Amino acid sequence: MQASHIGRTLEQGVATLRRDDPELFALLEDEHRRQTETLSLVASSGGTDASVMAVTGSSIVNVTAEGYPGKRYHAGCRYVDRAEELAVARTKQVFGARYVNVQPHCASFANHTVMQALLKPGDTVLGMALDQGGHLTHGSPVNLSGKLFDVHGYGLDSKGLIDYGHLRELAREHRPRLVVCGTTSYTRVIDFDRVRAIADETGAYVLADITHIAGLVAAGLHPSSIDAAHFTTTCTFKQLYGPRGGLIMMGRDADEVSGDGKRTLSQLIQSAVFPLMQGSPEVHTIAAKARAMGRLLQPEFRELAGRVRADAEALATAMSRRGYEVIGGGTDNHIVLFRVPPHLNGLAAERVLESCDILVNKNKIPGDTRGAAVASGVRLGSNTVALRRMGPEQMDRCAGLIDTVLSHTRALPGGGVELPEDVRERTVAAVRGLCRDFPLPYPSATETL
Repeated sequence: MQASHIGRTLEQGVATLRRDDPELFALLEDEHRRQTETLSLVASSGGTDASVMAVTGSSIVNVTAEGYPGKRYHAGCRYVDRAEELAVARTKQVFGARYVNVQPHCASFANHTVMQALLKPGDTVLGMALDQGGHLTHGSPVNLSGKLFDVHGYGLDSKGLIDYGHLRELAREHRPRLVVCGTTSYTRVIDFDRVRAIADETGAYVLADITHIAGLVAAGLHPSSIDAAHFTTTCTFKQLYGPRGGLIMMGRDADEVSGDGKRTLSQLIQSAVFPLMQGSPEVHTIAAKARAMGRLLQPEFRELAGRVRADAEALATAMSRRGYEVIGGGTDNHIVLFRVPPHLNGLAAERVLESCDILVNKNKIPGDTRGAAVASGVRLGSNTVALRRMGPEQMDRCAGLIDTVLSHTRALPGGGVELPEDVRERTVAAVRGLCRDFPLPYPSATETL
């Protein structure tokens, strides 16, 4: 069979890269080798399918396509239009949405776009506080969202669950224009309907950022925000295993007339993405989103999503059994958040684990007295290990490796840490063996040509 255009392009590109830029070629190969040989438990990571990566490397990247299908500002967009229409249609089917915009470059940008569509500087926003599990773009004072708007943060109760009562009190007191829900380190189910009821009571819109649970929502393993919230945003990697990009979706509120009485809410978003916030979209990424959504429609994805959740539950149980304080008492999604031992901090734990090829991230926990750059907790995620087809038995092994490293680590004066070399060597060998037994489902580009 004759090689396809995509195959020939990739083959030529790799050969040229190897010949003309061996330094960069070697870096890329080293990075791929690092991914294959290390145990990634980073909650914000996943894994991009090889077919999705092939789309991003296709010649569609050469097209400039400002605007929307049928209304571009440049000629030559007939196939780009069809690719975007396919991405929109498939995303609607995956999430049960009535309106979808596939042009945002990332979830953070999608959040900012919704805010710019709805709000004026100084308007009031309620968002989950960063140290309670929220995201920078939910109103953190160091982020543009926190600098432009009057933000009031809500958080967790004494049981580590979202304090909906406090959220309602804040809403009644401050009468926000927008309530942002969705988190980056919350481990339990989010009650989107309850948030909507609070917002309706006070005349607010709801933005649900489901970046960390989008795969579970798509698979029906977490309640959907599509009809509960006015606007839903997500990235397309992490749990969707697609390209780096974002989505804005709407359900039953898509045709609701906005405050100006002239346009619907979906029309507001359409014009906020382009031309208000960005110009020419990344058409290769949009095409890759279409491919990613096609994969999500297959029965195999629900199996993967189920493994994501089962692995996280097993990991939380295994950490608790070893004496670690798991925040929230467990998990209903892919995230496990735990407090590090008293002699360490989150930064030290992250670094010593990375030295053993176990990748995690430091994370603030409720009531944390340390800053975000140091933190008192560690966040784990099961997206990548589930992609490797690891199961609960392997999660117990992962927890054991983490415990071995942290329990043998000694804090040094000045903030350093020390781990016996024999412990490091044994752990690295165990990690490499686990990764060989459960490989990532794609080879490097050079291995496929």
